[in-house]
Amino acid sequence: MSQIYASASQNRYDTDCRSIRIQGCVTSIRLENEFWEILGQMAEGDGQSVSQFINVLYDEILATHQEVKNFSSFLRVACAIYLHQNTHAELTL
Repeated sequence: MSQIYASASQNRYDTDCRSIRIQGCVTSIRLENEFWEILGQMAEGDGQSVSQFINVLYDEILATHQEVKNFSSFLRVACAIYLHQNTHAELTL
């Protein structure tokens, strides 16, 4: 079973640091390539660029929780939720 995961291309878990402007401030976000790809799918589904989509997510978490403690971790969890929802939706078809 573990070979399913261990045989994944190293490129999938290599990290990429991207500079993004959030609320007028330039910041860097470091995520694994796999998460950048998933964010790209999420953004495309909303008709936005990844940068635009990340800004929307930032604004929404700020409005919901009044602070952003660990935005990179939030983005990873958002990707996991997205994948879970898509898996659940496919199972109910």
